[in-house]
Amino acid sequence: MPTKLELIPADTRMEASGDGASFNISESASRTFMCRLTVTDQTEQESLEVSIWGSADGETWPKKPLLKLPQQFYRGTTKMVLDLSLRPEVKFIRARWDLNRWGRVAPTPMFVAGLEIVEVPPMSRETPTKRMSLATS
Repeated sequence: MPTKLELIPADTRMEASGDGASFNISESASRTFMCRLTVTDQTEQESLEVSIWGSADGETWPKKPLLKLPQQFYRGTTKMVLDLSLRPEVKFIRARWDLNRWGRVAPTPMFVAGLEIVEVPPMSRETPTKRMSLATS
């Protein structure tokens, strides 16, 4: 299982809503991922909604996403955690993006963005932790 997947390849030009490729995550050790959506270009008066969907077989996709990232209007980066540790039936994931355009300028929406997920490694019970003491004065 690769530790990094590009559900939407970096700098993908989007002009219509669509679905990304599906990825098999059944070999994931932690089943927890840090998701990073990066918008590098866009036109005004439009929005981008990105969600991550899960499937048991890679063919049948449910009606609700596993994770919905905040709606985007501008360039920038958004991060969220996708925790599938309590969803053992999910073996495949994919991204979906929905574009919305309003206003009087160009009728076609346009975003340039990418969505990568990086597996968060499982924590060991033997990992030492330090307690932070509060300073009292």
